Amino acid sequence: MDIAALARTIRDVPLAGTRRLVALAGPPASGKSTLAHDLAGQDSGFRVVPMDGFHLDNAVLRERGLLHRKGAPETFDVQGFVHLVRRLTTEDEIIFPSFDRVSDRAIAGTGVIGPDTDTVIVEGNYLLLDRPAWRDLAPLWTFAITLSVPLPILESRLIRRWVDHGFSPDAARRKAEENDLPNARLVAEASLPGDVVLGTDSLDTAGA
Repeated sequence: MDIAALARTIRDVPLAGTRRLVALAGPPASGKSTLAHDLAGQDSGFRVVPMDGFHLDNAVLRERGLLHRKGAPETFDVQGFVHLVRRLTTEDEIIFPSFDRVSDRAIAGTGVIGPDTDTVIVEGNYLLLDRPAWRDLAPLWTFAITLSVPLPILESRLIRRWVDHGFSPDAARRKAEENDLPNARLVAEASLPGDVVLGTDSLDTAGA
């Protein structure tokens, strides 16, 4: 399947309320953000909303003893995120936050969904997670895509990501093993099924 074919599949899904909501779920470093923005480039009515804008601030995580687990389900404002997703099918305009990797924090009010958007691609790790509060998202999705990537590939990508952020190879491996990979295993083991499952070889994004 190529990007254009996947976009056509999404367009064929009926609207739910004023919009269709597409969940693009998968573990960290599975390619969610890249695929979401490639899809958004296929149609002027497609927009991307990232779950990462609902990261709790580092100061809050430090107070709760969770800074070392940043990126785990308990380090997000899940109730705020669920509320935003519900609003996406009922309100003409929605303002949403994004996450800045350089400053390592969420920034409020950086994105706008307007009445000209009929399809919102929501991307994040835990959109299909079968856990309290997170599972409230499942009935809100009009269509759900799961990215399935083997753990060794994720490990390599995650280590490279941390190295690119200035960590030594050993420190990057520790960060991946202590936090990112447990989160990846949780996504693989405790998520509800998507309507479509895409593996590393099932989607050609070249030229998209």
